[in-house]
Amino acid sequence: MGKTIAEKIFSLASGKDVKAGDFVLAKIDKAMVHDITAPLAIKALERITGERKVKYPERVIMAFDHQVPADSIKAAETHKMLRLFAKENGILNYDVREGIAHQIMVEKGHALPNQLIVGADSHTCMYGALSCFSTGIGSTDMGFVFATGKLWFKVPETIYFEVNGKLEKYVCGKDIILKLIGMVGADGANYKACVYGGDTIRKIGMSDRFTMCNMAIEMGGKAGIVEFDSITEKYLKEIGIKEIKEEILKTDEDAKFEKVELDVSGMEPQVAKPHRVDNVCGVSEVEGTKVDQVFIGSCTNGRYEDLKVAAEILRGEEVAKNVRLIVIPASRSIYKKALKDGIIDIFVEAGALVEFPCCGPCMGGSFGLIASGEVSVSTSNRNFVGRQGSPEGKIYLVSPATAAATAIYGEITDPRKV
Repeated sequence: MGKTIAEKIFSLASGKDVKAGDFVLAKIDKAMVHDITAPLAIKALERITGERKVKYPERVIMAFDHQVPADSIKAAETHKMLRLFAKENGILNYDVREGIAHQIMVEKGHALPNQLIVGADSHTCMYGALSCFSTGIGSTDMGFVFATGKLWFKVPETIYFEVNGKLEKYVCGKDIILKLIGMVGADGANYKACVYGGDTIRKIGMSDRFTMCNMAIEMGGKAGIVEFDSITEKYLKEIGIKEIKEEILKTDEDAKFEKVELDVSGMEPQVAKPHRVDNVCGVSEVEGTKVDQVFIGSCTNGRYEDLKVAAEILRGEEVAKNVRLIVIPASRSIYKKALKDGIIDIFVEAGALVEFPCCGPCMGGSFGLIASGEVSVSTSNRNFVGRQGSPEGKIYLVSPATAAATAIYGEITDPRKV
């Protein structure tokens, strides 16, 4: 019996031949923490070892993104403490300068094929688009990683999502993953590796692949993975990774896994309605719903390609009266490229508020919150009660194209009609 890519990565990380269901103590290649989760991880480290010393600091990446710039004295004090901790341990700290931690991890070359990566944030599964196994863990588990450089895992089973068919204009990776989550449900992939393949996945770019892997957790997935191909290789070369010296791990043809199929031919843009990510429908079902705020950004859809398609729709248009459009690039490099190419100008001319790279309103911890009774249309990854402000507000999750069209008309709009 062959092995899945997940089984192969855990065999490599644990130094022994393992299969789904086995429990292993595995070496961690990289560990990510940010300004919300790092403080608890440090406390756990102190409880485990009695000190604040990280065993393998060269494997740890730190970034501030959730409350940036510091939006309270408490947040500022937290940032101050974390800067000192990073300096004491020699940890690479991107601080507030580079943007959202997940985007930093992939565009700075910290996530590579075959690696086992953990992050103290549930959307760490995004990096699996680079053919690695990357998963979110709790802050206490991260304290153990700080102390030992390893972590216990149960090797997960795999669901292979085979996606075929031709996507219509303005239908993208966000629509595909919303459709899949709606199909299997919020717990349909509990503790499983979600591997995406098929003709459609082989044709979409890295930005869409990152989006799909990012949201694997929204159906309970332990990781999201797209196996290495020419598109992966091209992306890695673009960010300065010229070659991968070791053999690239891939799923064997005779490996054991569950399979889910989707034909996207003729599929309309998808929308996740309040207050569940798996409460998914086609845009035609909710067209005309009045909105108060539109958010384009987050680790899910704040990449250059997302901003570009939104700007294409917004060019020469104006944001509807009584609607707030917030745009936040996922990283400084994306912001700079969008500035250079005139994309930021389009947003500003349309009446958008363009902010420096950070999480913004995504988790309701910083600016851009909604009030009671207000409706937010967002390109982020969760629409839970109170996620972006008032628990009496409502959040609809959409693609950047649908968000841009909605901002123009002030109501949920099919971007294919603009």
